[in-house]
Amino acid sequence: MNDTPTRAGFIALIGEPNAGKSTLTNRMVGAKVSIVTHKVQTTRTRIRGVAIEGASQLVFVDTPGLFRPRRRLDRAMVAAAWGGAADADIVVLLVEAHRGLTEGTQAIIDTLRERITPRQIVALAINKIDRVKSETLLALSARLNDAFPFARTFMISADKGHGVDDLRRWLAGELPESPWLYPEDQIADLPLRMIAAEMTREKLTLRLHEELPYQLTVETDSWQERKDGSVRIDQVIYVARDGHKGIVLGHRGETIKAISVAARAEMAAFLDRPVHLFLQVKVRENWLEEAARYSEMGLEFRDGNS
Repeated sequence: MNDTPTRAGFIALIGEPNAGKSTLTNRMVGAKVSIVTHKVQTTRTRIRGVAIEGASQLVFVDTPGLFRPRRRLDRAMVAAAWGGAADADIVVLLVEAHRGLTEGTQAIIDTLRERITPRQIVALAINKIDRVKSETLLALSARLNDAFPFARTFMISADKGHGVDDLRRWLAGELPESPWLYPEDQIADLPLRMIAAEMTREKLTLRLHEELPYQLTVETDSWQERKDGSVRIDQVIYVARDGHKGIVLGHRGETIKAISVAARAEMAAFLDRPVHLFLQVKVRENWLEEAARYSEMGLEFRDGNS
C-alpha cells in the first residue's frame, strides 16, 4: 500500500423503507450481502458489507428502514437502525428522488439533529435520480440542504450505478486513519448461518404476497460441512398460523420447492460450493413475542414501548 495511510470506519446508510439502502450496500461491496425486494421493511437487522477503495476499508451498515413502529418487531428494527447510525463514523441519508422530502424523511432529519455527535459526518444521497428531471433534483437538493447541514450531497442511482463511484471515493477519503478492521477478502461480517437464512427469507418475500412475509422468520438450524466439500444446511421457517404454513408449502409442496431451489442456487453461488438445503415449516403462534427469535435475527428484544 506504499506510504499512503490506511483508513477504515463504519458508514451507516439510513432512510425510509425502500429508499435503496440494501441495493447501495450490494453495489458498494460488489456482491450481494443484503437482501433486496420490492417490499418495504425487508431488512430487519444491521448488515455490514465490507468494500475496499484504495487504501481505505469501508464498512457499510445497511440498516432497517426508519418508520413509525407499531409492533415489537418494528420497534426492534427501528432501534437497530438508530443504533447503526450512532456507531458510525459517517452517516448517509438516502432519499428517493421521486418521493422528495416526505413526512418520514423530515422526521428522520429531526431525529438526526438530536442524535448526531460532532465527530460524525452526515452526507445526503438522493437516489433513483433516473426517475425525475434535473430541475426537480436541484430543487429537492436545495430543500433538503436547507433542512439539514449535510457535508456533501450526491445524486445517485444505486440500481444502475450512476454516481456510486464518486460517493465511494469521497467516503474513502473521509474515514479516519486506522488499520483495516477486517481481512482483505472479507465482504460481510454476518455469520454465514444468518446470511443463508436471509437468502431464504428473500425468496419467501419475493414469492409470497401482502402481509405474510412480515409474519414469518427463517433460522438456520444446522450447518454441516461434508467431506466432499459441500455443505448441508437445515433451516426452519417459523410462521404464526396454520393457514400460513399451507401458503408457504403451496399446492403439493410446489411453493416451498421453488423457494428451496432458488435459495440453494444463491447460497451455492455465494459460498462457491455445492449446497444441500433442507427447509422445514413450523407454526409458532407467538414467535413475534419470543426473545430467542430476535436473537437469531440479531435484534434486541425490547419490552413495552422502549
